[in-house]
Amino acid sequence: MSFKEGAEFKIRLKPKDGCNRFSINVGHDPDNIALHFNPRFDENSIVCNSMSGGSWGDEYREGSLPFNRGVECKFYINFNMEHFFIKLPDGSTMSFPNRLGDVKYKYFDIHGDAMLVGMKIK
Repeated sequence: MSFKEGAEFKIRLKPKDGCNRFSINVGHDPDNIALHFNPRFDENSIVCNSMSGGSWGDEYREGSLPFNRGVECKFYINFNMEHFFIKLPDGSTMSFPNRLGDVKYKYFDIHGDAMLVGMKIK
C-alpha cells in the first residue's frame, strides 16, 4: 500500500482509557519518516516531527488536543510536496512541512496506547 500526493489517508482509532501518547508515522522506512504525528495526553498537545537518515528534525507543537481517551475518532491526512495537512477529529486542521519533499510514501507505523480500528487510502 502506498500513499501518494493528493490522496487521502483516513485513520480510525480509539485511544485506550489510560492513554498517555500514541503516534502515527508516514515515510519510507523507520529511519526516514516524513510525518511523525504524536498526540500527547500527558502534555495536552500534538507534536509533529520528521526523521531523515535516523536523525530527528525540529519538533512542531500544536497547543490543542482534540482527542479523548476511550473514545473512537477519525482523522484525515493529505499531503503535497511541501506540506502535510491533517484534519483533526473536531474538524480543525493543522499542517506540517513535508521535509523529505517526496510525493509517495509506503511506510506506515502506529505506536502507543491506541487501538487501530481502520485505515483507508483513497
